Amino acid sequence: MKTTPPIPKRILGIDPGTNILGYAFLDIVNKKPMLHNLGIVRLDKFKDPHTKLQKIYERLSFLIESFVPTEMAIEAPFYGKNPQSMLKLGRAQGVAIAVGMVNGLSVTEYSPKSIKQSITGSGNASKEQVAAMLKQMLKLITLPKYFDATDALGVALCHHLKTSSPLAKKLGGSYSGWKAFIKDNPDRVK
Repeated sequence: MKTTPPIPKRILGIDPGTNILGYAFLDIVNKKPMLHNLGIVRLDKFKDPHTKLQKIYERLSFLIESFVPTEMAIEAPFYGKNPQSMLKLGRAQGVAIAVGMVNGLSVTEYSPKSIKQSITGSGNASKEQVAAMLKQMLKLITLPKYFDATDALGVALCHHLKTSSPLAKKLGGSYSGWKAFIKDNPDRVK
């Protein structure tokens, strides 16, 4: 059941996890972001860590085949107090990145602080603040039960905001500042 996107850009946002993985598909229509779908993949019922990684691969493969994103953005692991948790999270992220790449998607990583900054203006915002801002920005009626899904939506929206900025180069890079942008785009200065 393949759903070919009627839009030129559909971003898959991923909040990796080994117990709950969040995902969101964000369509960009006439430069405006619109939520297409979001949810979670529950992995806490599996005890074997390798089985969890296999389920991440299988479920994300199915979602990519079903919703046909054009690109993927993923939250980078953050440095926590527990090295074991960091290692598990890094494995989940690696599997998710591999699924995206196997399916021909460009993959971009964003730090949790960068995502929060893009959505709320503060890199120290809480999950509740990020969810509330997403609800307002995307004119959502309700929010999902799990913050993992809204975190994934935040990753996708962060990617859109960063790649659609006037300072973002046409090929996905970024300018070092306004002077570099103006130098490459003199026709855009009034």
